[in-house]
Amino acid sequence: MVEFDDSFRRQLRDLFVWRRDVRRFRSDLLPDGAIDRLIETACLSPSVGLSQPWRFVTVDESARRRDVIDDFKACNADALNTYAGERAARYAALKLSGLEQAPGHLAVFADKISDIGHGLGRATMPETIEYSVVAAITAMWLAARADGIGLGWVSILSPDRIHAILDVPASWKFVAYLCIGYPEAECDQPELEKAKWEHRREASEFTLRR
Repeated sequence: MVEFDDSFRRQLRDLFVWRRDVRRFRSDLLPDGAIDRLIETACLSPSVGLSQPWRFVTVDESARRRDVIDDFKACNADALNTYAGERAARYAALKLSGLEQAPGHLAVFADKISDIGHGLGRATMPETIEYSVVAAITAMWLAARADGIGLGWVSILSPDRIHAILDVPASWKFVAYLCIGYPEAECDQPELEKAKWEHRREASEFTLRR
C-alpha cells in the first residue's frame, strides 16, 4: 500500500486551490507528448461499470480549429443577446475562450453505446456515462496544473456543429472542448471572481444534513 503523509495532503489541497480555468495563454508550444500524457492520466479515472466511456479527439488541423472558433463566436454572440443593460456590458467584457491563443485543442466525448462494462450501473442512471467522462476531465485538469500547464473548458459551442466539424460517430455525446497551454500568469482566484461576475461560496451553503 502507498501511504500519503501530511505534507503530501497539504500539497494536494494546494493543487486544488491553484487549479484555474485558463483563458489567457502564452504562445509557447507544449512539449512533445504532453497532451498524450494528460490523456493517459485521465484514463486512470473511475467510470461506471469500468465502462471507460471517454473519447478524446486532438484537434490539430488549422481549418477545423478555425471552424470551432467561428462556432464559438456565433454562440457567444447569441449568448450576449440573452443579457441586457449592465449585465450585457459585463458579459461582453469577459474573456470566455482561449481558442485562438492556446497551442493545444482537445475535444472530449462520451461514447453512450459502447459495450465496455456491459451496462453495469447504468440501468437507472444512464447519465453516469457522462459523469464518468467529467471525472476524467477533472483528473486531467489537476494533472495539467501539476505540470504547470493551463486548461480551459469552452462550453459556449454548438454540440451538433462540433460533431460535424470533427466528424465523429453520432453515438458520441459532446462533453467538453478544452484549450491547453501555458498560462500567461498564475492566479489563486477564478477569473470570473476577479471580474466580479460571481464569487466562490463556502461549502456550508451547499450542504444539507438529514
